[in-house]
Amino acid sequence: MTQPSVTSTEHTRILVVTAVEAEREAVLRGLSQADSVRYEVVAGGVGPAAVAASTAALLAAGGHRYELVISAGIGGGFPGRADIGELVLADTIVSADLGAETPDGFLSVDELGFGSSRIAAHAGWNTKLKNQLDAAGLNSTFAPILTVSSATGTAATAALRQRLVPGAAAEGMEGFGVATAAAQLGIPVTELRAISNAVGPRDRSAWRIGEALGSLEKAFAAFATITP
Repeated sequence: MTQPSVTSTEHTRILVVTAVEAEREAVLRGLSQADSVRYEVVAGGVGPAAVAASTAALLAAGGHRYELVISAGIGGGFPGRADIGELVLADTIVSADLGAETPDGFLSVDELGFGSSRIAAHAGWNTKLKNQLDAAGLNSTFAPILTVSSATGTAATAALRQRLVPGAAAEGMEGFGVATAAAQLGIPVTELRAISNAVGPRDRSAWRIGEALGSLEKAFAAFATITP
């Protein structure tokens, strides 16, 4: 895990957690276009377990300083729901592969009675963030974002995940981990994904990582001056 981008102060109110350094740098480039003293930005690791541990440690050390935690990065977009370069704000953060396979199909952890695979994003903060994106002319949508431990690589898996979570627009590998850590302390949380590729058959030649990082940067340039 990298160190925070700025020294935490009494003004720090929003924690942004990315997976990798390239995403963190894109966020910082966006925030650098305005006074970003309210933000602390870290790369917390890849996958739900690593990033949950990183986020929990930061939140525990920060006490009640944070008003919002944002899981942010690039991710896959479901065709017809989110295109490359577009932005998705989670209305629900869903651990899509947390459950069990059975002869009759996949059962979520909810259906098994062992907990919940869903965490609601904070509606009030989402509205503020969406307003900032709209004002900047950035194409964005509210929709469920899936968290997976193994990125989707086939049409069959993509179709299954869309059936299990109707309306899902994007997938990543960290959102549910970040959200779980925030939820344990009652801190509002949301997730933002900039789309770099289509969810489905794995085709690295079709990925547009640079374009997605550019969209992530623009999003945080829009967020830089947001107020409580």
